[in-house]
Amino acid sequence: MNHFVVGDIHGCFYTFKKLLDEHWDPEKEVLVQVGDLVDRGKHAPQTVQLARQLAADFPGRAHFLKGNHEAMMLEHFAKPPNYNWLRQGGQETLDQYEASGRDINSDIQWIDALPLFYDHTSLYVSHAGIAQNTHDPFDEENPYGILWNRSKLKNLNKLQIVGHTPLKAPKYDPESEAYYIDTGAAYDGKLTGIKIGADGIPTELFQVKTDSRDL
Repeated sequence: MNHFVVGDIHGCFYTFKKLLDEHWDPEKEVLVQVGDLVDRGKHAPQTVQLARQLAADFPGRAHFLKGNHEAMMLEHFAKPPNYNWLRQGGQETLDQYEASGRDINSDIQWIDALPLFYDHTSLYVSHAGIAQNTHDPFDEENPYGILWNRSKLKNLNKLQIVGHTPLKAPKYDPESEAYYIDTGAAYDGKLTGIKIGADGIPTELFQVKTDSRDL
């Protein structure tokens, strides 16, 4: 099974759509996105809508993971207000939903059900990765957990792909067998997608410059 893994989108709807239209083959590849669909870019509601549509149109072949921004958003709606989220793009996301007229509560329910990771025979994808030293990587409030970690990653004896930490270019760490693919789409950078063969070996890497309509 081949995979196409996409980095942090952050409301960059037009950029995400271009990357998919130009580089994803849904007949041959499973799509996995590392989380952080919302905040910072101008089109969070449309981005979530597209993700939901893809997940519905390609069941089992389009996977979207929870990122730390989704976790902050969920906390805001469960125990409002979450000022940390509001300061980091959450207020803009709320404003975008109000302007769009889209039902945010329906999207919240969908986001709440997103998994923390995608685990395949030769591939492990999550938002921030499995750290070398942490007591519980799946604790959503753990600063070294799978949503927030920025420390060294554990070698899982398979390729690990993460986002979360914006970089100017994708980076591979051979020690942990990890690819970092958040390339700052919401910061006028690029959105990265990487193709992975059935053996877990990366075959091609694609980048799309952030569309000005998303900024």
